[in-house]
Amino acid sequence: MKIIQITDLHLVPKGRSLFENDPGVRLEACIADIAANHADADLCVITGDLAHHGEHGAYIRLREALEALPVPVRLVIGNHDARDEFLQVFPEEPTDADGFVQSFIDTDAGRLLFLDTKKATGHAGAYCAKRQAWLKARLEEAAGRPCYLFMHHHPLPVNLRAVDEIMLEDPDAFAKVLEGHDIRHIFFGHVHRPIAGSWRGIPFTTLRGLNHQLWLDFTIERGIPCSMEPPAYAIAFLQGGAVIVHTHDFLDASPKYMYDPDLPVEQQVVRMAPRETRITDNAQ
Repeated sequence: MKIIQITDLHLVPKGRSLFENDPGVRLEACIADIAANHADADLCVITGDLAHHGEHGAYIRLREALEALPVPVRLVIGNHDARDEFLQVFPEEPTDADGFVQSFIDTDAGRLLFLDTKKATGHAGAYCAKRQAWLKARLEEAAGRPCYLFMHHHPLPVNLRAVDEIMLEDPDAFAKVLEGHDIRHIFFGHVHRPIAGSWRGIPFTTLRGLNHQLWLDFTIERGIPCSMEPPAYAIAFLQGGAVIVHTHDFLDASPKYMYDPDLPVEQQVVRMAPRETRITDNAQ
């Protein structure tokens, strides 16, 4: 199974910018790259912070942009989102019996679960007793099958103070729900950095957002160090009991080289732009 993960769009309504950038343009470029290179994906999951201020116009912009995505999509909400505004624009998005934006999909690779970690106030994440009960029931239904979690907030410290202060609250209670189940991988957003590791024996990955990033600095004690590092999306393969995750800097414009060690230098092919190749000579 091939899954695309995009995270932290931070969309604003048309005509506005965020940190001197237009997140909507980034999203359109991201979708165009996916359409050109990964139209065969089984699913695209966007793991939260769809909008920066939770505005109706930002969700309208998201809905319009997604019309160009040739892949089924599942949306997860984050701390910057407004659940009610989101559901007004995306009323078809599944919710649980308590109105949280939670759902699951059963696939040949296992059960994919999409969690709602938005807290009523503030930017930290929450997973209350009602949401825990929903997740517990869905995991028990899976009856030992592999399960994959998609969520916005990270359930463990990643050693970056700025985001660890607003991680998922009470991770021990969340971990207890997962005990005894075959959780193969956790995909999350929120931290705006490419990070991989494991938590309580469960592998996890996260990646850069589409508009702005968290600068890698382990010493800053106050504030949030932001940067305009390149955006990325991830391509995950769930295959043969393994999870392989690639991240792609889709706006990277550096020269691309197709190297064949059996050919002399003057006959090497240089790929100067996506899907463009030509023969070069020693002068290049």
